[in-house]
Order: sequence, then C-alpha cells, then structure tokens
Amino acid sequence: MKRPLSAALASAFDLLRRDAGEYGNHAIDEYLAGRLTRRELLRYAGATGLLGLQGMALGGGLYAALAPSTARAAQQPTDQTIRVAHLMPAGAVDPLTVTDAGGLCLLNQTGEFLLDDDANGRLQPALALSWQPNDKADVWTFKLRPGVKFHDGQAFGAKDVVATFDRLADPASGSAALSVLKGVLSKGGTKAIDEHTVAFHLDAPNGNFPYYVSSDNYNAVLLPANYAGNYEKGFIGTGPFKLENYQPRQGASFVRNPGYWGEKALPARVQFAFYADEQAQILALQGRQADVMGTFTVQGGIGILNNPDFKVTGVRSSAHRQIHMRNDVPTFKDKRVRQALALALDRDVMVRGLFKGRAVVGNDSPFAPVFPSTATNVPQRRLDVAKARQLLAQAGVANGFDVTLTTEKYMEIPDLAVVVQNAAKAIGVRIALKVESQGQYYGAGTYGKSDWLDSPLGITDYGHRGVPNVFLNAPLTSAGTWNAAHFRNPQYDKLVAQFVATLDVAAQKQVAAQIETLLLDETPVIIPYFYDQLIAQRTALQGMRFTALAQLYFDRATLAA
Repeated sequence: MKRPLSAALASAFDLLRRDAGEYGNHAIDEYLAGRLTRRELLRYAGATGLLGLQGMALGGGLYAALAPSTARAAQQPTDQTIRVAHLMPAGAVDPLTVTDAGGLCLLNQTGEFLLDDDANGRLQPALALSWQPNDKADVWTFKLRPGVKFHDGQAFGAKDVVATFDRLADPASGSAALSVLKGVLSKGGTKAIDEHTVAFHLDAPNGNFPYYVSSDNYNAVLLPANYAGNYEKGFIGTGPFKLENYQPRQGASFVRNPGYWGEKALPARVQFAFYADEQAQILALQGRQADVMGTFTVQGGIGILNNPDFKVTGVRSSAHRQIHMRNDVPTFKDKRVRQALALALDRDVMVRGLFKGRAVVGNDSPFAPVFPSTATNVPQRRLDVAKARQLLAQAGVANGFDVTLTTEKYMEIPDLAVVVQNAAKAIGVRIALKVESQGQYYGAGTYGKSDWLDSPLGITDYGHRGVPNVFLNAPLTSAGTWNAAHFRNPQYDKLVAQFVATLDVAAQKQVAAQIETLLLDETPVIIPYFYDQLIAQRTALQGMRFTALAQLYFDRATLAA
C-alpha cells in the first residue's frame, strides 16, 4: 500500500532524488510502496551517506520529516560532577587492543569516531560530515569536519584518519579491530585525497562499510598521526572531555574540554570508580556513591528494578548468545541432532525468565530484529519436543547421548546453561556443565588453544553490532576466525559475500532470507534470544545517552536538584 506524503516530505524526497543514484532512488521507491519502514529507510540512508552528503544540503529536511523531533532547549555548562560505578577494565586501556566493556566505554569519553551509531541504529555525522560509495561500493569517500583539534592543540585532518586505520588494519599491530576489518580494509587502503577528504579502498565491495568506521567499531577512535602509544598517559582525543586523572584498577576522571569544536559539555567533570563486579556497582548506586552504572543485568539487579529512586532504561540490540555445536565431531555431525537440540528450547520462557521480557526471541541466525535487512517471512522455530525426539531417532540416537557443555561465567550465561541442560533432558540428551572463568573459556582465542573454539558444545557471548556483517562472517564462514561450530558450507559463504557486497536494501533482504533459511536447516548454532542493553541510574540524572555497545555519553548530562 502506497504511503501518503506530507508536503515537507514530498519536497525533501524530490530534492534527495536528484543525487541519490540508482540504489538510493530504489530505496525511496521501496519506502513509498510500503515495503520499507521509516526506520529501515533512515538506517539505509544513513549507511550509504544519503543523509550525510545530500542530507546536509537539504538542511536535514528528510530527517525532520521522517524522524522524531530531537530539538532541545539551550543549556548552560554547570559545575556538576557525574559519578559512574564502572566495571574494572580487564587490562590496559588502549584503542588498539581493548575488547571489554570496562575499557571500551572509557575510550569514548575523550575520543571520537568518523560517525556515531546512535541508539536507534542510525549513523550520524561526527568527525566526518558526509560519506558516499562509488557504484561498486568498494571505494567510500568521506568528507571530514574542519576546525577540529586534538586535546594537545594539533589540528585533526586526513593524515590522522589514514594513520589510525592503517594501525587498526595492520596484522602486525595486535589490533583487536582485525576481527572486524580483516577481509574488508587492509593496511594502505586508506588514502588522503586532500586535507579534509579520505577515500577507503576496500578489499571487496561492502554496502555497510560506514558502520566499520563508526562508534559501532569501538576501537576506531581517531588518534593523531604521530601517536606513539601509552594511551593511558593522556587519553588523547578530540572529544568534549579530556583526561584529568587515570589510576589503573581504581578510577578515572575527565573534565570539560574548553576547546571542543561542538557544544561544550554541560557537566564540569565525569568521575569513574572501578568495581570488580556488578553487585559492587549496584551497592555503590544504592549507597548514593554513584549516579549511574552501565552493563546492568536483570538477574543481578531486582532490587534496583523495584526501587522508585532509580530507573532502568534499555535500548534494543543485536547482542546475543550463540550455542555452538561442532559440526565435525560425531555427536553433532548429523544436522538432525543439532535441529533436535534447538527444538527442545522454549525461547519465550527464556525471555520471560532470564530477562523479565527485556529481550526478543531469536531464530538461530544472527539477523536480529533491529537489523533492517532481517527477513520477516522466515518461520520462527518453536519448542517441539515430539519433533525433536523423532529427529534423534532418525539420526540413530533414539536413547539420547552424553555431552559436556562448556561456557563462561558472565552475566546470565551460567543460568542459560542450566536451562539448556534441563531442556535437553526432555529429549534424552544428558548434558554435563563446565562453567569457566572468561580467561579459561577464551584461552588464547585460537583453534587448539581455546575451550571456546575447541569444545563440542558451548555458549559464547556476542556483543551488539550495528549491522550483521561481523556475526555472519567470523563465527560461521568456512574461514571464520570465531567459527566454534567448525561449520563449512560453500553455499553459505557465497550468500554472505553476496549480502555484504550489495548496496540495495531490497536485495539485502532477499539474500538475508536465503541465509536465515539455510541456517535454520543446518543449525550450526542456536541463537535463542537478543537482549536489550540496560543501564541503571538515579532518577535525578538526566540527559545521559548510551548505546547498545555499553558506551556512555555524558556531554549533555545534568543532575536535577
């Protein structure tokens, strides 16, 4: 059914069509025909730069017509200090190597990205003003924001972008971002066109590439070209706060940056105190020693949920758990066995019991409902014990089998392991549990040296991403570096390459449906749910923003009297 247009929206579309190109015009047509939602169109337009380049020329007309109003009253800086009860970083805080929630949140206090992936999954200009692909989507050109300076006074420009991404894409650097950039962008692929223009020459076409250089890739904060390491000494960046003090294993404080290129931060200071676990963070919040804590879980914080002095808010995310079954061991070589275990699980009960409804059921593929490319016509897998028993009989294991499930002690995962263990009993599968520390579970993170990648049955946590590309590649392609299921399927590999390369949103959905259908049939992994990212805060705290990656933004935060 065709959508009626307001005069403002019709005018915005008319202007946008002039420079939108074939794919952009097709996306607009899909929206007008009712086959794309408003949210999906905004996500697509942001990813391809339609609202970065052309949208800038329109004065934000399309956003104004399509998106909810984000206008806010002018506010003046205060002398307030915002106190954060924060998880202790797992190691040294360094943009090149950080992977943990405790460390990555500290990066965005002083550092900035080319683009920001907001709470709704839309890309917003940050240090880049606009971005646009060539026809093949293997070269992306970014226009940079002028007049930006690092905290030490150096001017920000193209040379800094080149140096940052060459460092992140260098296999010899120890970069944690290689899990995202490998096969996408190589060292030397980032080129300075002029002082404020950069072109990324990709290893292969990629329709979602802007997410790889956004806040969605938390390692990709921009650093000066002459950066030589020792990040903790100064937390060098371009952001609205700059480092005041950092003490490993104790805390950090950041103060307003008076030379910031944008609106000056409202609070004078943000003070982080580090805690070993969630319960200690909650006690700090309840004891009025902190105003906010991130990485809040339903399991550990029932007392906060029911206390009117605090509020718990969440954003939808693609964060999930993968239950892998090694396809190359006798126990799970027959896909009917894998299907049977998946059919034994009641996903609705998991969402209610483990998350009090703050999650959505998964369908055993990485396509979360938050992704615009997720197909809507693939049947949802549901609990079916009779069918599961039938499949086991057909596979020659009517009496079930014994297997060990290995996993990590993190958030709700030990509880999920017990749920899986109990559910499997109903189909005759006897599961022994082996719950390890995260260090033991992940080990060296390489095949032959990691319980994560070597165990026949395991549960692994996967944090949020703005697009499904990383989830599709690393854990499931034949050469994937995180392929704990040891899944090898040439047709799957081909479909993923096709999905990643396309710019056309309708074509993405068609390929996604094929991928989802294939994974339901093969069932190398079980993805039972996608959970919301939650934070807990005092009701007096207002204006704080956060993302599904547990990044916290305090530049517009205030404390009510």
